[in-house]
Amino acid sequence: MGENSKSKKSKRHEERELAFILLFEQMVQKDDIELIIADARDARDVEVGKYTRTLINGVLEKMTELDKLIEENLKGWKLNRISKVSLVIMRVAVYEMVYVDQTLIKVYINEAVELAKEYASSGDSAFVNGVLGSIAKNIEKSGEN
Repeated sequence: MGENSKSKKSKRHEERELAFILLFEQMVQKDDIELIIADARDARDVEVGKYTRTLINGVLEKMTELDKLIEENLKGWKLNRISKVSLVIMRVAVYEMVYVDQTLIKVYINEAVELAKEYASSGDSAFVNGVLGSIAKNIEKSGEN
């Protein structure tokens, strides 16, 4: 039964989850991402696919912009008060929302909420959903102009 639920995870979900995990490790360890990836490959036999690499490189390259977008939508919170887990999850989702495919925004939000349910503290999934929903509305508004 456990194996069946594992097979229900899409390849894209697995790559997104791995990007989150590796980016979180990089944030905590403050090591070079290539070293983190090499360690994961050696210790856990992790395979980093093309989409995982796209997300990792994109988030690292656009982090300042992503953090600004997140912070603008926190409504009374500051970026440094958010859990590291929730922050990394949102960075990945916002990167996808802005730079990958804007027609799939709802998918990205749902995936982020699922990651938050699995990895973050109780209640963080609702917080992540609210912040990303606010960002999605702003993206939709800017697309209408």
